[in-house]
Order: sequence, then structure tokens, then C-alpha cells
Amino acid sequence: MAEPSQTASAKTDSVIDDASAPMRDRMTAYIKSLQLQIVSALESLDQEAPFLHDSWKRTQGGFGTSCVLSKGTVLEKAGVNISVVHGTLPPAAVAQMRVNHQELPQPQDVGKGLPFFAAGLSLVIHPRNPKAPTVHANYRYFEVTKSKTATEGEATNSDEPDEIVSWWFGGGADLTPSYLYEEDCVHFHSTLRDACNSIFPSSADLSSVSLHPPLKKWCDEYFHIPHRGECRGIGGIFFDDLTTAPHPRLSEAANASKPSTAEDIFKFVRACGDAFVPSYLPVLSRRINEPHTEENRRWQLIRRGRYVEFNLVYDRGTKFGLHTPGARIESILMSLPETARWEYMSDMGAEGTEEGTLMEVLKNPKDWV
Repeated sequence: MAEPSQTASAKTDSVIDDASAPMRDRMTAYIKSLQLQIVSALESLDQEAPFLHDSWKRTQGGFGTSCVLSKGTVLEKAGVNISVVHGTLPPAAVAQMRVNHQELPQPQDVGKGLPFFAAGLSLVIHPRNPKAPTVHANYRYFEVTKSKTATEGEATNSDEPDEIVSWWFGGGADLTPSYLYEEDCVHFHSTLRDACNSIFPSSADLSSVSLHPPLKKWCDEYFHIPHRGECRGIGGIFFDDLTTAPHPRLSEAANASKPSTAEDIFKFVRACGDAFVPSYLPVLSRRINEPHTEENRRWQLIRRGRYVEFNLVYDRGTKFGLHTPGARIESILMSLPETARWEYMSDMGAEGTEEGTLMEVLKNPKDWV
């Protein structure tokens, strides 16, 4: 007889692979499974510092689980969160989303709003050692439905078979080192490249169909800090509003090769999500015991200050969360490091130093693979 955990895992896998099941159910099952995989992998590096599992419910509709670790030996702060929420998008939010989703009705035609469903996993890992890089990843599914009974701020029944008006996937992963190790950058990017390419048959000409180059470029542009003239980190991949239609951010060639059905896009998202552990754990394992100095720590905290600046000023996910009624602020701000530093006219980061080597790449993004 199978153990209860094995039975639950098998049931989750069957939902994920069931093409006849609603996509919202499949994505929910997938992020639950992925969260457990990632937390287990991270706990294997520091068995004396287990993650706190905090399950919560949203009054306006939905639930989530925040897995958080702080003050560990290896990880200074880490969070691996999932959220599955539903509610009503006010007309202003519909207007904003309609820029990239013309199939949505005009704001003046939606009454008090449209029902929405969102399921996603978001993680940020801040290691203790300054030589070990911070990492971020996020994979999400968003759905807007049509219902005559939606009212702003009220809970909606996520099981109702409402008509789906619009849906899309988004996600990505990016690495933010304080000190540059080329082998780490190459490993991280090559693993993500291979995940992007895994959706194509072995006979495909990957030089012409690979989605990695445009998604890497998109990542560099998204995680740019305009007021600093530098990127937050050395990039990875990033995509948003990915659906069956051609994407305005992608070239004609990239649109021709991108996944073109909901099933294929979901497979692509899963391939990228499954690549997180093999892309990051080897890098983290290599660096957690690197010798370091107080000056290295000082630089790490300065770089974390940049991380805070980007997340609070520019990150769209943070903005959306903070403006969503009933949002769980603790989970939204989980991405911020516990400690950061701002120095007036800092003398660190000069050309010819280790810190300066990183700054050159942050100001001039590099193709690592």
C-alpha cells in the first residue's frame, strides 16, 4: 500500500499531466509540487535550519503557502511562496491589462469589474556568504473570466465554469551575484537555455528557433535600474503575457517558434520551473564556504540596496500585489533582504577591482552562452 505522501504526489502529477483538466487546476498542482521540490533541495544544504511553512487564506478568495527561512547558516533569508487567488479586477486594472490583451472588454463595459484567477510561485534566496549569488524566480498563470455577478472586492467561486475571456503565462529566473564568477554565470544561463530548447525536437535548428536569446534580452531589460544605469544582476530569462497570439516583444522568427497552444506553453513553463534547482544549487554549493572579508560583506549589502531599489520602485509584481485588495503584505515583501546598505558616494566598485568587474557586466549585459 502506498504511503499517503506518495498517493498525494501521484494525484498531483496526474492532474498536472491531465490535458482535459482546467489549466487553473493544473498550474495550482504544479506550483505546489515545485515548491516542495525547491524547499527540499535548499534544506539539504543546511539541515539545521528548516523552512517555516506558513499556510494562509485570503478573505477575498484564495490561499497560499509561504515557506520562509531566516538566520540560517547557509541562507540569510529565503522565501519560496505559492499563491492561488481569485477575486475581481476593477475597471482601472482591466484598462491596464487591455494594453497587452485586446480581447478584454472595454473598462466601461465591465460594470464593477471582471473575475480573475492567478496562480504562481515566487522565490528569492539571499545567501549569507557574499561570494554566493542571490537568485529570484517566478512562474505564474493568470486568467480573466466573464461573470454577470462580479462585484469589486467580493469573493468569487474559483470552481465556477465561467467563460475564459483571456489567459496568459509569465515567469523567469535571474541571478544576482555580488562577485562575478564566470563559471557560475555560464552554468546558470546554459541550464536555462537547455530548458528553453527542451520543447523542440532534437532535429530542430536551435540557432534559429531557440527562445533563450530573446528571453535573456527581455530579462536584461526588465531588471534594469534606470536611475542607476545598471542591471540588478547578470540576468537569466523573463517573459510575460505569453499566450497563443504572437507577442509584440518577440521577433517574427521568435513568434514563429514559440509554443502556440496552451498545452505547449504550459510544458514550456514547467521545463523552465523544473530547471531552477539544477541551475542554482550547484552554484550555491560551490560558493557557500568561500573565504570572505568584512569588505566583501560591505559590498554585498550595497548590492542588496540596489535589489531593494528595483523591487520597490520598478517591479510590476510587487506593484500589483500591493494594489490588490486583501493582499498579504508579508508575502509580497518576502523578496527583500533583511539587511541592506546605502553609502553616500561609495568608494567601492572602482575599475580594476573585483567589485568593478561586476559593475562592468551590470552596465553592459553580456551573453554568457
